[in-house]
Amino acid sequence: MSFFIHPQGICESSTIGDRTRIWAFAHVLPKAQIGQDCNICDHVFIENDVVVGDRVTIKCGVQLWDCLRVGDDVFIGPNATFANDKFPRSRQHPERFAETTIADGASIGAGAVILPGVHIGRNAMVGAGAVVTKDVPANAIVVGNPAIITGYAGANAQSKQTDASSADSLKVTLPGGAGLVHIRIANDLRGHLAAIELTRDLPFVPVRFFIVYDVPNARVRGEHAHRTCQEVLVCLRGSVVCLIDDGQQRASIILDNPGKGLFMPARLWVAQYQYTADAVLGVFASAPYDPADYIRDYEDFLAAVNK
Repeated sequence: MSFFIHPQGICESSTIGDRTRIWAFAHVLPKAQIGQDCNICDHVFIENDVVVGDRVTIKCGVQLWDCLRVGDDVFIGPNATFANDKFPRSRQHPERFAETTIADGASIGAGAVILPGVHIGRNAMVGAGAVVTKDVPANAIVVGNPAIITGYAGANAQSKQTDASSADSLKVTLPGGAGLVHIRIANDLRGHLAAIELTRDLPFVPVRFFIVYDVPNARVRGEHAHRTCQEVLVCLRGSVVCLIDDGQQRASIILDNPGKGLFMPARLWVAQYQYTADAVLGVFASAPYDPADYIRDYEDFLAAVNK
């Protein structure tokens, strides 16, 4: 036996990976599958139809119920709670419980509650005490009840959130060839005018323009990549935070005035969040709308950019 079970722990499963440690008062049922190098702390209960990947840490007081799938390198904080039945009744069981998945590298904070059927994306971070009622995108940071996105893990690794209204904003180096575009503003007593010469000021000649508005602050737009289409985003009113991700690096850009646009080449994963109530986002696109041009799954995006 190449794994460790504390004398006061109970492990009925034979599918336990090398170097995994199961500590006191933990109980693992016979059909559970646990990977290598895991750390199962005191007072953890793992039911039968549970799969746990490699290098997973499960802190004290956690119960993993049937139909939970946990990827590699996941952290589950103390007393995090997973539900698998939306309408539970005593001694009444569905034909199959809702499957909940925690993707590779995700972290679940202490006391968080994960509702049935939710997918927590790769490298996402769920804050302590958060109540997760919907899928969490890859790399997203969510907090609150119900949990909402407040940022993206690693988005500030290159620099802090870049304010597109700052004087040096055009000099910022962004992932994947993205960049900031200067838009001329004319001010006088009659008001303000922002002007764009489509064939001169943009990195491409746009063939489509659309507007995003009335987005609740808790909602996230985007969450996709384009195979060939390029875009320039301009916040015409209010402000919005834009995430750009090239598969290796991420950055968050604040667009809060029409004097600056954000150029996004193809093959970048993008999202927009933290819309103010009055935000109006204009988007110039290099190609007509084509559903086949979208990559909507983050794992598919990583596979495409790493090919």
